[in-house]
Amino acid sequence: MLAILSITTPIFLLIGLGYIARWSGIIQREQMQGVGVFVLYCALPALVIRALNQQPLEEIFKLNYLVAYGLGSIAVFSGGLLLCLKRQRQPLNASAMQALGMAASNSGFVGYPVAAMVIGSPAAVLMALNMVIETLIIIPAALILAEMGSHQGSSVWITVKKTALSLIKNPVLVGLLIGICLAVSGIKIPAPLFKAIDMLAEAAGPAALFVIGGALFGLQVKGMASDVGQIVIGKLLIHPLAIFIAFYFVPGIDPLYMAGALLFAAAPMISIYPLFGQRYGLGGVSAAAMLVATISSFFTLSLFIWLMTLSGLLSF
Repeated sequence: MLAILSITTPIFLLIGLGYIARWSGIIQREQMQGVGVFVLYCALPALVIRALNQQPLEEIFKLNYLVAYGLGSIAVFSGGLLLCLKRQRQPLNASAMQALGMAASNSGFVGYPVAAMVIGSPAAVLMALNMVIETLIIIPAALILAEMGSHQGSSVWITVKKTALSLIKNPVLVGLLIGICLAVSGIKIPAPLFKAIDMLAEAAGPAALFVIGGALFGLQVKGMASDVGQIVIGKLLIHPLAIFIAFYFVPGIDPLYMAGALLFAAAPMISIYPLFGQRYGLGGVSAAAMLVATISSFFTLSLFIWLMTLSGLLSF
C-alpha cells in the first residue's frame, strides 16, 4: 500500500500546490488560465506527437481498445441519462449534463499524470485514444442533447456545426493528426525540434495537475448532496466498472492497456465540466461535483491501483 501511496500522493500534492497558489493570491485566475492554455495548446499536443513517433503506428492504434473504451463510456453516459430522465424526471438538458459528468474523464489533466506514473510511456498513447472517444462521441452527444432540452430547436443544428468546428481546432486532436502523418510518412523529426517537443511533453503532467488545483479554488458544495453524489459515484466508480466489463468482453487487449484504461476512467470529470453545466442550468452542481470528485479520486484511484495489483494486472 505504501508503494501505491508513493504514486498517488505526489500527484495530489501538486494539485494542492495549485490550490494554495490561488488561495494565497500568488497566482491570479488569469495567470492560472495562462498555464492551462500552455498545457492544452503546447504540452499535451507535444506529448501525443512524441508518443506516436517512439514506436510503430500499428503497435499504437488498437481498434479493440477504442471499441472497448467507447462501449464502456457510452454505456455509462446512456445509463446516467436514462436514470435522470426516467427515474428522477429531470429535464433533458440537466440530464445530459449529469450524464456527461459521469462518462467523460479528465484524460489530459488528471488521467495522464496518474497513468504515466503507473504504466509509464503507454499512458500518452492511451490519452490520445481516450480523447478520441470523449471529444468525438461523449461531449458532442451531451451538448446536442442539452441544446435540444433547452427548447431551442433551431439552435440544435448550430450546436452540431459549432461542435464539429471546435473538434477541428482541438489542439490534442491536431497533435494526434500531426503525429499520425509523421508516423505514416516516415518523416523523421529533426533532433533539435524533437528535443523541444520532448521538453514540452515532460512539462505536461506537473503543469496539468497544478492547473487542476487552481481550478478547484472557489468551488463550493451547498445543499446539492444528492445530485453531486450521483455524479461522483457514476464517474469514480461506475465508469471504471463499465470499462472493466467492456474490456473483459473485448478480446486481444494488452493487460497493461486495460490497466491504463481503468486509471483514465477512474479520473474525475473533464475540467471544463462546470462551464458546460453553467450554460445549461447546472452550474453549481457541476462545479461542486468536480470539487468532490477530484478530492475523492485520491482514495478511489489508490483503491483501484491496489485492486489491480492484487489481481495481477499491475505489479510494483
